[in-house]
Amino acid sequence: QVQLVESGGGLVQAGGSLRLSCAASGSIFRPNTMGWYHQAPGKQRELVASITSGGSTNYAGSVKGRFTISRDNAKNTVYLEMNALKPEDTGGYYCNLVLMRTYWGQGTQVTVSS
Repeated sequence: QVQLVESGGGLVQAGGSLRLSCAASGSIFRPNTMGWYHQAPGKQRELVASITSGGSTNYAGSVKGRFTISRDNAKNTVYLEMNALKPEDTGGYYCNLVLMRTYWGQGTQVTVSS
């Protein structure tokens, strides 16, 4: 069984920074892709960024230049460095891991005050 545990969310002022972490455990094979998704209040979950086990990255246009995704394959951990945060970045942030199926973490809340 694969489990994902996110951490690092919190309350920050606009323009501030946060770093999210997601640690995966269980039967994890490579190649795989890990990603971060954002769900704003009342809206659908949307991709923020993803990274393959080979290091290829993909970003949503709204976060390019502000957010950086990285991973440590030895630790099965993915990170999301978020800079220049905006109030519209507020919401739940969910980590996922794509293997033969997709696994999700429980999410961590980010609140950006104006």
